[in-house]
Amino acid sequence: MLLVTVELLPGGDRARRRTLGTAEIWRTGSGPIADYSVEVDENLFPMLAGEVHMYPRWSARLWDLVIRAIAVTLVGAEEMPSRPTLPRVPVHEDGGLRYVRVSEIPEPSRTYFEHNVAHSTKPVVTSDPEPLGCAYAWDWEDFLGGDR
Repeated sequence: MLLVTVELLPGGDRARRRTLGTAEIWRTGSGPIADYSVEVDENLFPMLAGEVHMYPRWSARLWDLVIRAIAVTLVGAEEMPSRPTLPRVPVHEDGGLRYVRVSEIPEPSRTYFEHNVAHSTKPVVTSDPEPLGCAYAWDWEDFLGGDR
């Protein structure tokens, strides 16, 4: 079995390392052409699973199998998903207060953002249809910029 671990080292400090996700890849058949199963786990999201079929063992570098296995779990095929773009989220204004509606943030950005601001102050915008589902625009902008 292969275990691929993605770790965050804040500021390059190995003592503060934190695991963000793992992928387990194991061979389910033997021979020169083999099948593999994969499970990809991220801390904030449900586990994903997939299978790579008829992979020609010993014909490519290790990372070829890893990339294909992860792609299968993300898009269901041995191909890369389209390149992501920054989510376009409308910024609303109420009496000089700039805010975003959390429900308008697409996944997976919404989950990451909600986790990031879980212990932050949030505005209650009584004029908004979702008065408790708002966040300050500066928190969203800082999050996108990597400052949060």
